[in-house]
Amino acid sequence: MAKDMEQLYAERLKRYVTAMRNEKPDKIPIRPFMAEFTARYAGYTCQQVTEDYEMAFVAARKCAADFDWDAIVPNMVYVWTGLTHAIGLKYYAAPGIELLPEFGFQFIEPSEEEAFMKPDEYDALIEDPTGFLFNVWLPRVSTDVSAMGEPTSFRNNLSFLKGGMAMLSYFNAFGTQIARMRTESGTVSAISGILKAPLDIIADKLRGYLGLVTDLFERPDKVLAACEALMPHILHVALSGADPEKNVPITVWMHRGCVPFVTKEHFEKIYWPTFKPIVEELWKNGHQVLFYAEGSWDAHLDSFAELPDQSIVYHVDMGDIFEVHKKIGHKFCISGGIPNYLLSMGTPEEVRDCCKKVIDGVAGDGGYIMDASAIVQNDAKVENIKAMTDFTREYGVY
Repeated sequence: MAKDMEQLYAERLKRYVTAMRNEKPDKIPIRPFMAEFTARYAGYTCQQVTEDYEMAFVAARKCAADFDWDAIVPNMVYVWTGLTHAIGLKYYAAPGIELLPEFGFQFIEPSEEEAFMKPDEYDALIEDPTGFLFNVWLPRVSTDVSAMGEPTSFRNNLSFLKGGMAMLSYFNAFGTQIARMRTESGTVSAISGILKAPLDIIADKLRGYLGLVTDLFERPDKVLAACEALMPHILHVALSGADPEKNVPITVWMHRGCVPFVTKEHFEKIYWPTFKPIVEELWKNGHQVLFYAEGSWDAHLDSFAELPDQSIVYHVDMGDIFEVHKKIGHKFCISGGIPNYLLSMGTPEEVRDCCKKVIDGVAGDGGYIMDASAIVQNDAKVENIKAMTDFTREYGVY
């Protein structure tokens, strides 16, 4: 690695980590979560970067080289059809297959009747989460995997071979991608590891949202017991992918555990008691958690304030970033707050004005990372992303 690139990487890593520890770096770090925007910028379609992860890697590296960003996700277009279609997953719609080539992949929400777990199956999940997922859930979400008791098939057997090979190929490729980002543009890999709250797993992958909210009223004790049963498995997965250097955070993608998707009572009695201990245990092991708070979680800021200082980075999507800063900014780093609609439909001048307002309001003492409110897709204008980047680099100097 060229000495100047190594120096740039070291400066960016220090800046990023300092801000995440809620301290004041030399400048405000810029860490945009760029997904299909990278494809548009690099001249690819959404289909191309979803079907070929090497194209997605190239697009991410091109953005890293051309924009003055401190950290990015090596590939935010995380669905690769070579893996998801290897076992015939039913809950993703892919560009160029189920969708038009210019649309990003979509998650397919099952109806309550077609949920991948039935309401009378909680006991089986509670007794043996791994066994239930492998023996019952997997055949239901796959077009190729045979259910227990059914005759096996060539497609069933091949799906496990293809799926395993695809997973090894894709996941192992990230090491090379991260190394190339470092050597070619001095860019830090923004996150490491993955985490979801137990209740979100039940909502997203097992019962569907409608099934979950029915269960919260008809069988809340079963929901709580299922979340408790999932906790050690979720912790293990988070730790297994965490940064061994303990610099960059594990990310929790926060979906439907907040008001108004669930009641405040259900958050306080089920969501938080089964998620908070996981975050605390990760912090005991030296790992921060990036709360990617999709939607608005303002109703739960007092609960988040119960966590140890510096244990999380709180990302603001549709919440009030100034209220977030008032409530928890003294304890945790904050990121985001630049609306995606502004990056898509606004002007560069409007973007700069918004960045100034956010920086002036929440970044004075450090502990802030510049980013869009949500993951940036291919509707964002290049000139607006450049305005966000350039203004922050010029104005956000301490």
